[in-house]
Amino acid sequence: QVQLVESGGGLVQPGGSLRLSCAASGINFSRYIMGWYRQAPGKQRELVAEITQPLLTNYADSVKGRFTISRDNTKNTVYLQMNNLKPEDTAVYYCNARLFHHFWGQGTQVTVSS
Repeated sequence: QVQLVESGGGLVQPGGSLRLSCAASGINFSRYIMGWYRQAPGKQRELVAEITQPLLTNYADSVKGRFTISRDNTKNTVYLQMNNLKPEDTAVYYCNARLFHHFWGQGTQVTVSS
């Protein structure tokens, strides 16, 4: 019924770039706050970035200046552009949609290593 499908994860070298995409279906996309979370081994899940509309965004301090979140309401898709990647960015990244409840994607692995 509700589905969030992520793509774009993979293995990159430090300093490299990656673009994650999340296509949503089964929700009124434009009403939802969309976000990206991540969870590294042994650490708690944390908010990376979220967006309510094109001009309203919020980022974790650790990714400010390096990551950019955006959304296309005509395509029901949210993006995360990740630049200057660091080994500490290695984690499973999850797409999230929230209004009164939360919906989650399956997660996609991002590994930053030489």
